[in-house]
Amino acid sequence: MGTGKRGLLAVAVTVVCAVTVLAAPGTAFAAPSPTPAPTTAPTLTPPPSHSADLEAVREKLDTLYHDAAVATDAYNAAEEQARKQSAELVELAQKIVEGREELDALKDRAGAAARSQYRGGGLPDEAHLLLSDDPDDFLDGAGRVLQGQRAADGLIGEMTRTQQDLEQYSADASAQWQKLEANRKAKAAAQKKVEKQIAAAEKLESQLEKEEKERLAQLQEQAAQQAQTAWLGTGVLDGVEDEATAQGLEAVRYATAQVGKPYVWGAEGPDSFDCSGLTSQAWVNAGRTIPRTSQEQWRQLERVAVTDLRPGDLIIYFDDASHVGLYVGNGSIVHAPRPGRTVTVAGAGSMPILGVVRPDV
Repeated sequence: MGTGKRGLLAVAVTVVCAVTVLAAPGTAFAAPSPTPAPTTAPTLTPPPSHSADLEAVREKLDTLYHDAAVATDAYNAAEEQARKQSAELVELAQKIVEGREELDALKDRAGAAARSQYRGGGLPDEAHLLLSDDPDDFLDGAGRVLQGQRAADGLIGEMTRTQQDLEQYSADASAQWQKLEANRKAKAAAQKKVEKQIAAAEKLESQLEKEEKERLAQLQEQAAQQAQTAWLGTGVLDGVEDEATAQGLEAVRYATAQVGKPYVWGAEGPDSFDCSGLTSQAWVNAGRTIPRTSQEQWRQLERVAVTDLRPGDLIIYFDDASHVGLYVGNGSIVHAPRPGRTVTVAGAGSMPILGVVRPDV
């Protein structure tokens, strides 16, 4: 291997060792915790124009957090790919090391053959054979020459194959390095977008007075309840039996045990979660590995009808599959909503449903 390839290997191994998972806060949404209805509603209800302003704020916040959720999924996807590529790069580096050792051993064998020829007076076996006067020696020598030629051909062929393997491993390592670098940039871009959207949402919320924040929370809760009521009103769950598999129940137990832990984008536990971090870890705990992101969960897992829901199924939300919750039965999900919220139980129909996927088909 040339110095360039050795340099590539050294850099690749160094980069692999340096790859770390970026920790940062993350995204998605959900229904906030219910706010007790005021006992003297008329005096606490803001004027219609004020309500309209807060409704616009609610919609703006939903948009900002939704965009942050999309960026979080992009970040998580790049993170997952980077992990795989790092592992593949480590494997290729090991193959290169082993290939170098094998090639060195083959070169030692070739050197030993050359030294043996030197000890024979510098003449090849064929020359010794032609100079022999003994017929028996001639026949024995002919066999040895044939064996030696075969061994030499085999040695040359093995060295050639090993050298070709090394060149291929080096090329693969270079390609993996480029992919790793591309995903590093994708992660950085996604992280920047997540932070920008969350900062904008937090700034918007910080401009509200205390009473406005309380009213905003009421509006958010009302919107979630109205969506849930409308969804249940379609009769979609009529006849649905909440019978789960053993694995599904285990996933439900894990997810519900995380209630109260904070949402942090990019987090997979154990102290905090984003939406797909919660669902993926719930199923890992149940003994089944599933994709890391909500979009890949939607793309890769088996889809089932909403009318066939059972606990442990994953409900995917929004047209871009940017949010996910784990169905726990009785029309409810457990999910990690968005920044500033904690893992909570909410109505399964409180957000626009894209579809349902089942990890344990």
